[in-house]
Amino acid sequence: MDEEFYLRYYVGHKGKFGHEFLEFEFSSDEASSSLTNASQCYVSQAVLKELQRIIEDSEITKEDDQLWPAVDRVGKQELEIVLGDDHISFKTSKIGSMNDVNESKDPEGLRTFYYLVQDLKCFVISLISLHFKIKPIQ
Repeated sequence: MDEEFYLRYYVGHKGKFGHEFLEFEFSSDEASSSLTNASQCYVSQAVLKELQRIIEDSEITKEDDQLWPAVDRVGKQELEIVLGDDHISFKTSKIGSMNDVNESKDPEGLRTFYYLVQDLKCFVISLISLHFKIKPIQ
């Protein structure tokens, strides 16, 4: 991977059960990723390239979070991406459903964020699931 790549996503809240959250981070510098604060693993360049492709295809770098719902007691989401010379950072409240997206002041931008985050979470959970398979796929 020739250009710098960094991705960090956090979603969580603090409630009566403490701090509940999901966080993951990928970096081309270390070719490693952290899933929550508890574990770190190494990923191949192919994984980083696929993450980069997902981000580029989403066109999230064209969005601005200024009109998105502010962080509230329900929780927050943070997304930080460094892709070559582009460095973007988003912060918004947790999104409960597409209804929250449609009723926002910037539904198109928030929809782009929402779908990108869904894709990233599915990708990361799939990686974890594949890693912990009891019987390897043959």
